[in-house]
Amino acid sequence: MGLLAYLWSAQLTSIAIAPVVYGMIVPLVLLDLGISVYQQICFRAWGISRAVRSQYVVIDRHRLVYLNSIQKLNCVYCGYANGVIAFAREIIGRTEQYWCPIKHATKIRRPHDRYRDFLEYGDAEGYRAKLEEFRRKLK
Repeated sequence: MGLLAYLWSAQLTSIAIAPVVYGMIVPLVLLDLGISVYQQICFRAWGISRAVRSQYVVIDRHRLVYLNSIQKLNCVYCGYANGVIAFAREIIGRTEQYWCPIKHATKIRRPHDRYRDFLEYGDAEGYRAKLEEFRRKLK
C-alpha cells in the first residue's frame, strides 16, 4: 500500500499516539548504551564471555520492497526495540547465572533460557556445591 493510502486508512488513534510509541526510543537507547557498558566492564572483571549484540539486534525488514516508508520505519523501530530487550535479557541472565543461579519459589512466566537449569529454590547444598560450575559455564 502506498504511503498516502496508508496514512489515509490509518486509525486516528494510531497517528495520535505515535509520539508516545516513538518516544520510547530514548529509554531504549539509554538501555542499549547502559547494558553495553555494563557488559564490557563487569563481564571482563568476572571472566564471563560477552554476548554479541548483533545476534540480538537485527534490523533487516526495512529492505522489503512491499513496505512503504512508514512501515519500514516501524520495522526498524521494532527490530531495534525487541533486539535491545533481548540483548539486555541475555546479559542480565548471564549475570543471574553468575551470582544467583536459583529458581524462584513462585513460578515465573517466560523465564530466560538459562533459568531452566538453575538450582531449585531452597537447595542450599546444591548452591554451595555447584555455584562455581555455573560460573565456569559462562567463560
